[in-house]
This record gives sequence, C-alpha cells and structure tokens, in this order.
Amino acid sequence: MSEYYQKSLIIHERLRGKIEMRSKLPVDNLDDLSTVYTPGVAQPCREIAKNPELVNTLTCRGNSVAVVTDGSAVLGLGNIGPMAALPVMEGKALIFREFAGISAWPICLDTQDTQEIIKTIKYLAPTFGGINLEDISAPRCFEIEDALQDLGIPVFHDDQHGTAIVLLAGLINACRIQDRKVTDLKVVINGAGAAGTAIAGFLRCIGLENDTVCTPVKEIIVCDSKGAISIDRKDLSDEKRRLLSFTNLENRNGTIQEVMEGMDVFIGVSKGSLIQAEDVAKMAKDPIVFALANPEPEIYPEEAYKGGAAVVATGRSDFPNQVNNALVFPGIFKGALDSRAKQITPSMKIGAAYALAYTVVAPTKERILPDPLDKAVVPVIARAVRNIVRKERGEIEDALQVLSSSTS
Repeated sequence: MSEYYQKSLIIHERLRGKIEMRSKLPVDNLDDLSTVYTPGVAQPCREIAKNPELVNTLTCRGNSVAVVTDGSAVLGLGNIGPMAALPVMEGKALIFREFAGISAWPICLDTQDTQEIIKTIKYLAPTFGGINLEDISAPRCFEIEDALQDLGIPVFHDDQHGTAIVLLAGLINACRIQDRKVTDLKVVINGAGAAGTAIAGFLRCIGLENDTVCTPVKEIIVCDSKGAISIDRKDLSDEKRRLLSFTNLENRNGTIQEVMEGMDVFIGVSKGSLIQAEDVAKMAKDPIVFALANPEPEIYPEEAYKGGAAVVATGRSDFPNQVNNALVFPGIFKGALDSRAKQITPSMKIGAAYALAYTVVAPTKERILPDPLDKAVVPVIARAVRNIVRKERGEIEDALQVLSSSTS
C-alpha cells in the first residue's frame, strides 16, 4: 500500500468523509428561527412560485452542482458500485468548493440502468444548477448525457469533456513550443471509451465546423484493444462505427504500434506499459506524447524521451505536465452557473481549452499546463465561458474577440 493510500485512508476515517453542509448564518434566537424557517420562509416560497427563475437567487440552487455516478467506471478501479464510489464523489465536491466556491453534492445511484439514471436525474434537477456526470461507463455515459441536454441546466460528463479540454490546452501549448499548428497534426488515440471518443470528436471540432474558434487536427486514427478502428472491422459497436465518419479516413489497419508510425501525436487513454521507446522513434520528427493511463502510463516520460519525443504529458502528479480534469471542471461550471447557461456547448469547451492554454504565458517542454493547484485558473476559464455564452446569445459577434477578452 503506497504512502498516499495509507494517508488517505487515515484521513477519511478520522474525518468521516471530506465534506459537510454548513449554514450561512447563525440561528441564535427565536427571531432568527422565525426568519430562516417558518413563518418567514413562506415569502421566498411565494415569490418562487410566481417566478421560478428566482429560485437561482433566493436559494442555493444557482450555485450548486450534483456530482452523479452509478459507480460503474471509477478511476482505474472499474465497476465498484455506488457506495465504493462515494469517496471519489466527495473529493470532486471538495474541489468544486475549494477552487470555485460552488456547493456540490455527491449523488451515488444504486442502479446502472440507463433509463432509470436519466429519469432520476430529471427528478433531481429542481434542486441543482448543474449536473456533473462522473465515472459512468461507456457507452451508457453518452446516451445519458445526450438525453439530459434539454434539462434547462448544464449537464457535463467530466470523464469525456474535462479530459478532452485539458488535453487540447496541452496540445496547443506543445505546438506553441515547436512553432507548429494544431491543424497540421496527425494524431493516433489509443482507447475508444468515454475519454478517447470525446477527445477524437473534440480534436476534429465535431459540431463546430462553422465556428471560427474551431482548429481541427489534420487526421485522427482511434485504436481499441484490437487495433485501428477501420471500416474493415466487423466487430464494432455503434459508437465505434460513428467514429469512422471523421476518423481513419484513409482506412489504415494494424496494431497501435503499427499505426503510430509517421504520426505526430500519440494520445493514450487506455492501459499502462503499452508502447516503448522504439514505437515513439517510428513516429514523425519531434512527436508529442500524452500517456494518460493511471496509475501506470502507456509509456513513462523517460522512455518516451529516449524514443525522441519532444513533449510528454501524463495523468500523474509526480511527473511534469499532468493532464488533470481539476484544471477544468470548476471553472467551466463556474462560468456556466454565473451566466445561467442552459447547456455546456462545444464552443464553451473550446473557449475553456484556449483560456487554459494561455494561462501559461511562456510554455516549455516541462510546463505546457498550469499547476492543478493554481487557483488563478478558475477565474480565467469562467470568464471565457461567460464570454462564449454572451456570443451565443448575440451579445458578442466575433469568436476571436471572445478568446482575446478571455485570455488577456
């Protein structure tokens, strides 16, 4: 058992969890009680009944998020169920509070039935200003998120989009170091689950084809455990078949090691110790490697650099360039809640990625992303999201103006 495992277990037991609810004002006498509860509380209730929008200013709803899971895909632990997932959801709620001042509540559902989860979240919606879906296995996570986009509040699956946003920010800065363009990159992704699928769509700007913020990479090939996802494969799920509308357009086949040859970027969201230095050496000159499997990356940085990598990122905090979702989800929800956005749109995600990237003024190969503990990041991303919402409402015309005002 590692030092962090032992320390975490002791803290959880001593504190009996990491979060609690606290009141915002004291109740020291009957006058206080009559104001915060009956009879005084009746008046806010009447006002909300007349104008439901007031719920966001007269209650905690406008600054609250439900962190919802079914425990089916928790970290690298797999399908461990809702109760075992609770420590992770508490941690997520703690980060929301510490970094963005948002009240977040763990909601661990004792069902893995897709329709039951959708129905339950719809029932919960009056209480929360946003829904953060977490650690729900693919492909159910795609269906759940899609079905909730008309809920009237932001619904965001962080395992998909948070990872994709941080990764794009890192990729932008890796290109800044090398004086390259994102649009020239040929990318191979290993892992076709929630994160890999979202990253592929994000890097090809699916849904953003007519947006001036969109900078799609030149080419993407996605691999699963059986190799490249191609039209020749007869074993593909519907989700993997949909990937073929914008990936592997030259229909390459082969293992991940074979497909890596000549590519500019390797992105791993799969399993540890998958590739070696000689595989990186077969990539294009000065390749970029994002080995994000946890706790063991697909290739360790030292090995990737031995193969000729120019920039390496992992999902671990003990190496430089950690791709950590905590850099994104507090800020993107802060911006969405502040602006009363009804959805988190593709443009908002792209804006968040650029805002995150340009918080690093002078990126280097050892620092393409901010430190996950840098609390200056949240306001920058929140401002970018608010500006994108303004653009989508017609208050700002030029998308590039949005990015400029968000990152300055």
